[in-house]
Amino acid sequence: MWSRLFETDPEVFRWIYREIQRQHETLELIASENFASPAVLLAMGTPLSNKYAEGYPHRRYYGGCQYVDEVEDLARERAKQLFGAEHANVQPHAGTQANQAVYAAVLQPGDTILSMELSHGGHLSHGSPVSQVGKLYRIVYYHVHPETEQIDFDEVRRLALEHRPRLIVTGYSAYPRTIDFQRFREIADEVGAYLMADIAHIAGLVAAGEHPSPVGIADFVTTTTHKTLRGPRGGLILTQAKYAKKIDKAVFPGLQGGPLMHVIAAKAVAFAEALTPEFKAYQHQIVLNARALAQRLQERGLRLVAGGTDNHLMLVDLRPLGITGKVAEEALERAGITVNKNTIPFDPEKPTVTSGIRIGVPAVTTRGMKEPEMTLIADLITEVLEAPDDEARIQRVREAVRDLTERFPLYPDYRSWMEAAQKT
Repeated sequence: MWSRLFETDPEVFRWIYREIQRQHETLELIASENFASPAVLLAMGTPLSNKYAEGYPHRRYYGGCQYVDEVEDLARERAKQLFGAEHANVQPHAGTQANQAVYAAVLQPGDTILSMELSHGGHLSHGSPVSQVGKLYRIVYYHVHPETEQIDFDEVRRLALEHRPRLIVTGYSAYPRTIDFQRFREIADEVGAYLMADIAHIAGLVAAGEHPSPVGIADFVTTTTHKTLRGPRGGLILTQAKYAKKIDKAVFPGLQGGPLMHVIAAKAVAFAEALTPEFKAYQHQIVLNARALAQRLQERGLRLVAGGTDNHLMLVDLRPLGITGKVAEEALERAGITVNKNTIPFDPEKPTVTSGIRIGVPAVTTRGMKEPEMTLIADLITEVLEAPDDEARIQRVREAVRDLTERFPLYPDYRSWMEAAQKT
């Protein structure tokens, strides 16, 4: 495999090789990233990529789909089983496309969406003015409470009663606490709105019972299939049977053409993995690791938004340290620790600078790290943040990171991959 790629395109080979090295030698703490299993990666690299299959299983617009039909059926049935849903659409190319499909299914341009403001933990596809969603629909934002930094349900209800949204959105990209889906349902019912739950970040936790599920509460549940779910990059929509036709038509032909059958095959593999006891244990460890990391960061004097975490991520407010998220991200990357700068609620900095960083543990948990490693990681992060311009200190942390990652290889056969690559 490696020699063939090297012979065909040595330039692409070189950068793939370097990226695998980077992933192995660094601590991946971006909350939206994870490491898919070898089986998932293999499914994505199959000749299913060659097949055009517009439409849905057993009613395609192309011939020769009898086998990819079976693959998509498997993916749909496994997704329904995993989440306890009545209907699943596995074709969305990404979480944003899944969200757009829901909007297209039940909204008209100009309809009102009530969602959380981006800087308070929402997502671009929930109505940011720079996205297509913000241009097509009227967006009203709710926020976290300035004291608790948790969802302000009094404000949510007040805004819902005032603006009568057609759709209320819950589920976030940077919210560290448990989401009360039932409270959103009650508010949606009071104003006659649809409820959509975007669980892209917490889908794995939901599937394993580590976070309450919105399935059966929200009208529509959307998610990505990577992040905590640890599958390929892609999207998924779960809904009640009565909305199945609307959702399917919104995805195809409404928004997308031919589905990515190799990715759908990888989704099917990931859903099967997520149905195992090992996956449930993995999700439980994510929660334990996040709590351990958060606790140690607080012991070292860092301030966490909302006081901690209930899920897989946490937000660090860097203002007490006198540095920005941009400075912190760059310093940590030099030390071999990958995070992302992130706005915090009521952030005085612009989004390209920010006052915070977002830290997540799914990827390091996939590597087998547990609470003792989280304590060490918290110490390493703090060492860098306390002196982001001290290059000698950063290099000492870099060496400690390399020692730690060597003890927890990215993939079991990582070294054999590298040896084969080096021989080319």
